[in-house]
Amino acid sequence: MACQHKEPSYHLPELRIVLIGGKSIRGELSHKSATGNAILGKKVFETKRRTAQSEVNQQDVHGRRVTVVDTPAWWWHYPLENTSKLDQIEIKNSVHLCPPGPHAFLLVIPVGLIFCDIFKPSLEEHLKLFDKGVFDHTIVLFSTDAPCSDQSLQYEINTWPALRWILQQCGNRKHVFNISNSQDRSQVIALFEKIEAMNAKNAGNFYSTDAVTGKAVKDQLEAISEKAAKRFAEVQYQRRKLRASIDGGKTPPAHLRLVMVGAQWSAKSSAGNIILKKDAFSVYHRRTTEYCEIGHSVVAHRHLTVVDSPGWFYNHTLQDTCEMDKSEIKRSMYLCPPGPHAILLVVGLSSAFNASYQRAVQEHMSMFSEEVWNHTIVLFTRGDWLGTKTMEERIESEKGLLWLVERSGNRYHVLNNTNNRDEKQVTELLEKIEEMWAGNREPHFRVDMGQAQQIEAKKEAEQKMAKKIMQMTQRQSRMLKELFGGDERPRLTHLRMVLIGRKESGKSMAGNRILFEDVFGPNWMKKEFLDQTGISTAVKHHNDIGGLNITVVEAPGWDKNMIETGWLKSEVLHSVSMCAPGPHAFLLVVPISKAFTERDLTAVEELLEPFGETVWRHCLVLFTWGDWLKHRPIEEYIAGEGKALQQLVEKCRNEYHVLNCNFYIHQEVLDLFPKIYRMVAKNKGHYSTMEVSMTKMQKVARQALLTEEEWNRREQELIDHMLRAIALENEPVPPHVKMAASLDGVFVPSMSGDLPSEAGTTFWSQRAHAKVSEWLNTWARPSEVTSGVDSMSASVSCVENVDESSLPDDNQQQKRRIFPEKVQTTIDNATVSTNTGHTKRRYSC
Repeated sequence: MACQHKEPSYHLPELRIVLIGGKSIRGELSHKSATGNAILGKKVFETKRRTAQSEVNQQDVHGRRVTVVDTPAWWWHYPLENTSKLDQIEIKNSVHLCPPGPHAFLLVIPVGLIFCDIFKPSLEEHLKLFDKGVFDHTIVLFSTDAPCSDQSLQYEINTWPALRWILQQCGNRKHVFNISNSQDRSQVIALFEKIEAMNAKNAGNFYSTDAVTGKAVKDQLEAISEKAAKRFAEVQYQRRKLRASIDGGKTPPAHLRLVMVGAQWSAKSSAGNIILKKDAFSVYHRRTTEYCEIGHSVVAHRHLTVVDSPGWFYNHTLQDTCEMDKSEIKRSMYLCPPGPHAILLVVGLSSAFNASYQRAVQEHMSMFSEEVWNHTIVLFTRGDWLGTKTMEERIESEKGLLWLVERSGNRYHVLNNTNNRDEKQVTELLEKIEEMWAGNREPHFRVDMGQAQQIEAKKEAEQKMAKKIMQMTQRQSRMLKELFGGDERPRLTHLRMVLIGRKESGKSMAGNRILFEDVFGPNWMKKEFLDQTGISTAVKHHNDIGGLNITVVEAPGWDKNMIETGWLKSEVLHSVSMCAPGPHAFLLVVPISKAFTERDLTAVEELLEPFGETVWRHCLVLFTWGDWLKHRPIEEYIAGEGKALQQLVEKCRNEYHVLNCNFYIHQEVLDLFPKIYRMVAKNKGHYSTMEVSMTKMQKVARQALLTEEEWNRREQELIDHMLRAIALENEPVPPHVKMAASLDGVFVPSMSGDLPSEAGTTFWSQRAHAKVSEWLNTWARPSEVTSGVDSMSASVSCVENVDESSLPDDNQQQKRRIFPEKVQTTIDNATVSTNTGHTKRRYSC
């Protein structure tokens, strides 16, 4: 029997430990500071505020002199460029606070953290702040505030490939630490033994630091501190001069008009509520402001009017921002005539003001005249993120912030959103606004009311167009119900779809929603990170739901600046071949949160060109990020975005649908399937490459069945017939703002009588051509929904009280035919059960 080798154990009289780790956007705590306290057996690190600079503490613990350094946490989902320069410098400095260097880095990861693949490059980039060899001295410390079994921990590790990769880099060294049980000192002793064993494996070598590098980092921090003190003095001197003119008799206006502009998720609406001292603006929605909103209040003896405007994505160029948002942002300046006294440019401090953020601010502010900067104050939100650092130190550490405050005349203010009861921070902001007013030649930002009238006229025209689009699609929906109505539905066992769209359009999210599984990527991620890595080749996934085998193929997306689409054409062709004998639907994915340009339209047309003109009959525009609309109907986006999008919708025979990113609202997904089924029935089956590849003889034989001209003639005759019938009804158009869930479930029959389908199967009922009167009395009720073709998705809509009693009794039965008893859905509970019971759902957007 072979002897087991036991690693020699030895007791280090001193242990030096550096705690590193990230924060999650889902709100999980990093546990770093609490871990440091548990190790030292004493509360020495503050856990109620953010660690903004590296802090060091020492204690004698179990016969060892233990030094622990706590460091600022980065965002797990962000790359290094999104971590502020000040945080980066502090992380670098951590190893120089425990000379001659740490024995161990403890990478703190809370148990239960959704550790998706994007965390891996984030960790790699942040660890490059240190020299090489960090992983050789790192132990993964799984923190928990409750008992955690080995089986539970192993389940977490098996779940996340990125987590397994990290453990491999660290030599599979790990330790579980219960931070809520500080009395259990055995877990501390066990951790020390693992550190000593790692040190022995490293031949007794700790992570050594370079004194020259340490001095350079220290000098950099001191230089930032000196510049910050100088800037603070200059700002105070400037304020005293302006305040003197007010004290000398220049009376500020009793009514202050403020407009807030800035990026989405900059806490803009929250800041507006703090300023007004009331909940004037909604903050409980992913998309908090889709229209400009106005709030009034009396604060510190001043009458205030605050206008909140829609936010843009912090890394979007002006070209990326959709037209309806640009129009509303411009409109904000005209809602407090004759113009605002101050424009509050809101910037969040929780991430770096990097080059893309700076570009976005610069371009979006260019929508106004140059004079706007003379009336602008930069309002920094999430001031708690500064911790013990000053705003001036943060400014001096980032080139982008230096540009920003200089551009606004060195006028800025910090708002702590977590302390909304602090009235002093609001009073000081109002004083700064009055001081800016005193220093300006113009009392307020003058707006061109002529341009304001043009904006309002454009908005009114777009709303009229939206109503026309809505009316037309509702009528088309009723016609299709008449043409293809009846009790029979396409009896399909397979449903195949291809997703086509630009990068970051939400294709992966849509694929996950349709399959009810996270197979294309994590649904909980923020929009700008969901498709960050992207795909370079077509990806295929499928799922069996209630006996229906659904296949979804995602084609690679194109870049907004991409001109050459040759390789993409090959991938789209490959996508179609991956769902042989052909897809039932091409879902053209368009993100509502982004602009749809002529280039996007050209890209779609070029990618579909090899499939022939008939491919458009099989296309549906799938709008993603529907929560960006909030209470707006999708038709307003279509009307306002411009000709390119309108042409795309028209090419798709006005077939469109909306999905938002909430994985738990399933009704909108189920409402997509009737539209696809109706398209399948209308097209007599799936798309087939035979439509463009058949020989001349085959084409002649096919034309004997039904020529293109005959198809169009019959189609037009039936459409004209239905339009005349609908016109006789003289039905009013429903209000365009009120929306409800789609309640129809009727499929379309053949438009070619009893001719055989291209797939060789008849999908429609012999009763396809029902009487118009019967149809109008049943399925052609005045529509209560905004449509595309039937409706906008339920989750995007503002659901009204809908009388379902007027629907035919077999409506629910027909709904169940889409998905049999294995799929049960309720709008109220927003739950879905599939036959993939092994899947554990715990994501949300």
